[in-house]
Amino acid sequence: MTGPSAGPTTGPTRGSWTGLAEGQVDPFSPRPIDLPTAVPLQPNADLSVLDDAKLLAAPERAEDRGAWRAALHRWRDEARTRVGYDPASYDDPDTAWAGAAWNVAMVWLWDEVVWDWERARFDADRLLAAYAGFGGLDAAVLWHAYPVIGIDDRNQFDWYDVPGLRALVDDLRECGVRVFLDYNPWDVGTRRPADPASPDAVRLADVLGDLGADGVFLDTLKEGGPELLETLGALDRRPVFEGESRVPLQRITDHQASWAQWFADSPAPGVLRARWFEQRHMMHHTRRWNRDHGDELRSAWVNGAGVLLWDVVFGVRVDWTPGDRATLCAMREVYHRFEEFFRAGEWEPLAELAPAASGAGVAGSRWTLDGVELFTLANTGDRAVDGPLVDGPGEVVAILGDGSVPAGGIAGVLRIPPGATHPADGFTASITPAVADAGPPATPRRITPVRAAGTVPEGGAVPVPAGRHELPTTWRQRETGLYEAAAYVDDWKPLPPRLHQLRESTRVVELTEVLVDAAEVTNADFARFLADSGYRPAVPHRFLAHWVDGVPVAGRETEPVTHVDLDDARSYAAWRRARLPTEDEWQVAAGSVGFTRRGPLVWQWTESEHRDGRTRWVILKGGSAYAAEGSQWYVDGGPREPSWSMRYLLTGAGTSRSERIGFRCAVDL
Repeated sequence: MTGPSAGPTTGPTRGSWTGLAEGQVDPFSPRPIDLPTAVPLQPNADLSVLDDAKLLAAPERAEDRGAWRAALHRWRDEARTRVGYDPASYDDPDTAWAGAAWNVAMVWLWDEVVWDWERARFDADRLLAAYAGFGGLDAAVLWHAYPVIGIDDRNQFDWYDVPGLRALVDDLRECGVRVFLDYNPWDVGTRRPADPASPDAVRLADVLGDLGADGVFLDTLKEGGPELLETLGALDRRPVFEGESRVPLQRITDHQASWAQWFADSPAPGVLRARWFEQRHMMHHTRRWNRDHGDELRSAWVNGAGVLLWDVVFGVRVDWTPGDRATLCAMREVYHRFEEFFRAGEWEPLAELAPAASGAGVAGSRWTLDGVELFTLANTGDRAVDGPLVDGPGEVVAILGDGSVPAGGIAGVLRIPPGATHPADGFTASITPAVADAGPPATPRRITPVRAAGTVPEGGAVPVPAGRHELPTTWRQRETGLYEAAAYVDDWKPLPPRLHQLRESTRVVELTEVLVDAAEVTNADFARFLADSGYRPAVPHRFLAHWVDGVPVAGRETEPVTHVDLDDARSYAAWRRARLPTEDEWQVAAGSVGFTRRGPLVWQWTESEHRDGRTRWVILKGGSAYAAEGSQWYVDGGPREPSWSMRYLLTGAGTSRSERIGFRCAVDL
């Protein structure tokens, strides 16, 4: 068995980064494109320079704020004229929900918060309970394919062919949570449709209809293409489009949401350009690798914008702190209680506040509706600010916090003029973390294999000697890494080549003596297992899908059995009183005389399952005869040297069963 390794391997962290190679950008600092754009304040300035901004920077001097606000109003009026803006989609009752979808979670379909591995079913209640500490959910993006797509020729739409998924969508919608599906425009090298006249747009429309989803997340895209917009826009229930980054002005008319991903702010909080252009356009702040989300929360709060909850990034936990969770929880309470202020109130950014508060670093927005003023305030300083926050006649009531603004924190107050109706008498949202300290990040726990002292197969076995082994290991880092808990903590935005870099290390392991099968388990072997044991999987989806009428195809009996998942392989091994080899045992055996690979070459399951409470994953070895081409996001295909390791996220409901994954067994001595 595999003993303790030399420890996890990690990429550079903020504390270990020592320098930049020529042409490489600092991974911990915003790129120029992410920086806020200064607003020209000259009376006749050309404000079209703001059209492509991510965020409109606040002026450096407080005395310039009036001119700055005037420039924002002029830019918005001129920009709407330039693009011929039509706001009709925001009045559509089928999609108006997007304007109040403040909390959206990015959820891997097989995250333990939504997929119950023990009962092999989706559980909407489980998902909602997991995000209750964030204030709850308004919507969820059900992520499905990357980083497992490319293991075989299944395309992105095939990966949504999941038993029970429609019921999950229905359950979420019944609970008031809208559902986005994920569209990957880069998926061009997997299985193509039999009908070449069936483009992605048509197939995506079919999946949306089959699953009853409400929106489409446009992975890697700022905007959807004309064909996509036309095809999906013609559906009886038009979906909401949400792009991953800066939405172009001309597309705000039909893209009712967008990510504010890696948007840097000015010292005093600035204005999100797309949200200022159309106040009902929902934006979701996100910095996926940050553990401290204070900057995003402050910017979202003063802009009345939402947040993307992404606490597991493609199988890697990046947990939020209790304080940030509590802050967002309070924000969402206010958003929903005072929804119309943020959707239809008159918005004044960098509003005039009490002089003492402004002088101490407090800034924010005023939202006015029916004479009542709601202030969303942020403290950019390092000291709490007490005392009056706003001036003027009327009653001032705290609705988030206790009337002060903590250092680096937020607050919310109402000013109710004489004679105005109090919109929510007695309401107060408080920021109360559930626990004082979140503790260290979760570390994946390896599932230790049970010793198995069975017999070797007729084809023989390769001995793996006991003792210390130094194993060279090569892997593609991607976001998932290999054994490490998180590869890019506090990165601003990992970019190629760092994002997809090849990593190499030497791992030191202690092994006990085992015998690893000389070759893979075949279709014929597996057929004998089924006949003798009567084994049937709990979820039959894709089980032995390459067989016909329950038996192997004639002439393919000696090929590696495929379309079996990890549990299927383990069940076969247990029947033989064997187990799967660990990835290290497999690698040592693969370098020994007698180790063979049957054709066609397939990846191989190993006994290397890891769990971190959210994601389950294994190490695949060997490579396969298949390689998806045309995108950097696909699994690395083709035959691979024994040193190559791939972290493969486990997927449920039979979807881990692939025509390109088989296995062999091992026995302990």
